[in-house]
Amino acid sequence: MNLTKLAIVLKDEPKYRFTQINKAVFQDYIASWDEVSNLPKFLRAQLAKECPLDIKAEIYKNKNQNKSEKALITLSDSEVIETVLIRQKEGRNTVCVSAQVGCPLGCAFCATGSFGFRRNLTAEEIIEQVVFWQRYLKQEKKGEKVENIVFMGMGEPFLNYDQFIKAAKFINNPETLNIGSRRLSVSTAGIIDGIKRLTGEKMQINLAVSLHAANDDLRKDLMPIAKKYSLKEIFKAVDHYIAKTGRRVMFEYLMIKDVNDSEKDAVLLAKLMSKPLYLVNLIPYNQTGRFQASSREQIGKFKKILEDNGVAATVRLSFGADISAACGQLRGKNRQK
Repeated sequence: MNLTKLAIVLKDEPKYRFTQINKAVFQDYIASWDEVSNLPKFLRAQLAKECPLDIKAEIYKNKNQNKSEKALITLSDSEVIETVLIRQKEGRNTVCVSAQVGCPLGCAFCATGSFGFRRNLTAEEIIEQVVFWQRYLKQEKKGEKVENIVFMGMGEPFLNYDQFIKAAKFINNPETLNIGSRRLSVSTAGIIDGIKRLTGEKMQINLAVSLHAANDDLRKDLMPIAKKYSLKEIFKAVDHYIAKTGRRVMFEYLMIKDVNDSEKDAVLLAKLMSKPLYLVNLIPYNQTGRFQASSREQIGKFKKILEDNGVAATVRLSFGADISAACGQLRGKNRQK
């Protein structure tokens, strides 16, 4: 999909054409300009030539349960990104989108980081991932749609802040995808400048911080970015965000066997998470080779310690291990093939 020449194509057209096209592409989720019957035939032909709508993608479905599906989208320069559709109860659908091709952070547990950073995505390439799943759901089941967007795919959104926030505002726009800002969430590895910038935005986007360790030393081993931003600095930025917005912040914590899942780790984490608008989300690890996942029993014990210490904690349901749902896994396998 490429709409970069749209303004040029419509330069001699009445202004209402933009409204018609926005509705057709971002609300009716057309896959061909021929579907837009209220546009003149000559204009449809020109749009088909200058502003193609096709999205080249390959879908991988969960074999065991109909809860998650992953797509590899090939971009115009042949780079490949991942996006995931997560199906939840009562027809609620969440889409996880990528913000970069690859990732420069090199976290030890992350498949995306293992093949390095290629480039930032444009806002249109971020939006394209949502449009793809909207089209998919439209074809699959009438009335189903994407309700939540999480910027938690490949890459660090705050290292591509301008394009990330441009995409978020477009998704939120009532004239385009019209998804409420409170249904948008962004995850950061702790880029403080990004947290500060988000604090100043008028949009009420949910903030999540990838923590994964309860002390700086272990966090540095797992996440090289921790050498630049300490936990103390991150919590200071988060507390400022909470003070300004009054919104709860989620701290994501991968449960990795014999690395960060001990009783000692839980007690230390509980001390850090003792504030009312802090929420811990324990995430069963999707194995990428070097580490192993904590057992369900150990995750349960870890969660109980947090709750016994007054910490709000949840366990993320694990969807799609059989489709390599951890970010970067599927792309890596596809490249190997």
